[in-house]
Amino acid sequence: MTAQLVIFDCDGVLVDSETIACRVDAQYLTEIGFPTTEQEALHRYLGRSVAFMRSDLETRFGRPLPDDFSATMHERTVLAFSSELKSVEGIAQVVAQVPCKICVASSSTPERIERALRITGLWERFHPHIFSATQVKRGKPAPDLFLFAAEQMSIAPSECVVIEDSPAGIEAARAAKMRVIGFTGGSHCGPGHAMALRMAGATETAPTANDLAKLLNAAKGGRA
Repeated sequence: MTAQLVIFDCDGVLVDSETIACRVDAQYLTEIGFPTTEQEALHRYLGRSVAFMRSDLETRFGRPLPDDFSATMHERTVLAFSSELKSVEGIAQVVAQVPCKICVASSSTPERIERALRITGLWERFHPHIFSATQVKRGKPAPDLFLFAAEQMSIAPSECVVIEDSPAGIEAARAAKMRVIGFTGGSHCGPGHAMALRMAGATETAPTANDLAKLLNAAKGGRA
């Protein structure tokens, strides 16, 4: 299979945001009476949409979140991003050298994706080919977002390669019948993360941006 489109997840793949976001999530949720640790936030919500988080929390705690939950979470996260966010080490060079079409498909809202990519200098490289889970009925691990991205880019799913850091994202890509590479270059990826991605269905895993570049070059050449 020769890759014609590489679909990048955003958080944890392009931008090293997951540890920041999980800290913000845990602090805010605990403040409003939904006690959550950073590790719990990472385990339960990595790669998931805000809609999934809201549904899961309200089900588990048996009461509704505040009406302004999503807006407040977004404001706090963006504020933290402004002073702390960086791109994943080496990923800008990988993006610049991908030998085929590229796009972003993320569980985050369009506003958060844009903010993260602008802060890290990646916005112009991807715009306007940026897709959010808010544009489809079902978020990851359903295949909807990746299939939507491929359709918008006019590329068959069988000619796509997805780069993901979360089991939910891996499952979504597999359900879309796309090749998927698990990426563990983000600061949130501890021991055992690569194995979790393989168990979710990752074709290969790449621990660094340099390793990812090698796999993508091989994919363009048609090698497994």
